[in-house]
Amino acid sequence: MKVLHFTGIKGSGMSPLAQIMHDMGEQVQGSDIDKYFFTEELLHKRGITILPFDETNVTGDMTIIAGNAFPDDHPELVKAKELGAEVIRYHTFLGELLKNYVSIAVTGSHGKTSTTGLMAHVLAGYKPVSYLIGDGSGQGAADSRFFVLEACEYRRHFLAYEPDYAIMTNIDFDHPDYFADVEDVFNAFEEMAQRVKKCIIAFGDDANLQRIQAPVPVVYYGLEPENDFQAVNIRKSTEGTTFDVVVRNEFFETFFIPQFGDHTVMNALAVIALCHYENIPSAVIQEQLSSFGGVKRRFTETKLGDRILIDDYAHHPTEIKATLQSAQQKYPDREVVAIFQPHTYTRTQKFLQEFADSLSGADQVYLCDIFGSARENTGKLTISDLSSKIEGSAILQLGNMDPLLVHEHAVFLFMGAGDVQKFQRAFEQEIAQRSSV
Repeated sequence: MKVLHFTGIKGSGMSPLAQIMHDMGEQVQGSDIDKYFFTEELLHKRGITILPFDETNVTGDMTIIAGNAFPDDHPELVKAKELGAEVIRYHTFLGELLKNYVSIAVTGSHGKTSTTGLMAHVLAGYKPVSYLIGDGSGQGAADSRFFVLEACEYRRHFLAYEPDYAIMTNIDFDHPDYFADVEDVFNAFEEMAQRVKKCIIAFGDDANLQRIQAPVPVVYYGLEPENDFQAVNIRKSTEGTTFDVVVRNEFFETFFIPQFGDHTVMNALAVIALCHYENIPSAVIQEQLSSFGGVKRRFTETKLGDRILIDDYAHHPTEIKATLQSAQQKYPDREVVAIFQPHTYTRTQKFLQEFADSLSGADQVYLCDIFGSARENTGKLTISDLSSKIEGSAILQLGNMDPLLVHEHAVFLFMGAGDVQKFQRAFEQEIAQRSSV
């Protein structure tokens, strides 16, 4: 059996793809840097070998799946070509794999991961499903009817896919290191729309998505009455959210989700629309919606005594607002403390004022040093530039969690796409130490 070697196996897409191929009976291994990432947890559970980067990992009889973050001159990829081994980029390999299933690509500037996870969970109550989620979770089954994947717009990688369905959650300006402006982002989604084979299900309250032209039907969902699928009579509580769904002006069903915030209603509505298109019974949809536990690093809660700690991937101003709204709905009587680590210098610079505005919705804000990336390790600004725009904010140092300890009976939102979890772990350790004294 030919070995599949994943160069950059801890990547948010690479890890679940390796899991999928392992589940399908392939021999899988991979390599990455010697640093812990939450995406590697499920690789270890499956017994998949993870090696440090080294050209000796590669042999000529392997197929090399190359992560998009690593250039062609990476030592493993250079060695593979010297040996005549097949080298396939992640998005190209995945695009070919999708052709074997009814494929559903979930894309958008925000909400991809949560919607992908919810879609996979709901469909699994009806037919076997394979899925790839950007929180590092993947599952593969050869008898799957559906394949649900998170399709990222960055560098237009999603153009490698030709899905049966595309869910488009929104279009917003992000990844300023690649996209010139929001119109450039729109053009990427317009290109993606041309590749869809059956139907596009798009958030109709987004003005940019209303402009999408496609060779297949575009079904819209949202809060406005012009949408094909409309959520009405939304009732929020500390237990979750209940809403009615109207399909083309006719009542369809009432649904409950154990999630919080307007964005979670829209995620569920997108899933409901696709299930309706696939003639999946509403009873199945409701049962699965009710039992969805969420995805990793999306409002992931830990309770320590009288404190609630929440780990969330929010790294864009729009996402920060949504996370704050969720916390304030679920815990209306608690102080909300935001601990935010900006991700990449270009994004921080581009959205400096927007970050300040969104974070100001918290009762107290603590900021962590900017997290770089494999593509961008330095920049001209510092975290002090953001702190100066948020009244009352403070800069948090990893070695000193004392500022957080003064907040009792509070909700702590640890937000960011980097390694903000290390601040949460340090806070948890400090709480544990003080509790044992």
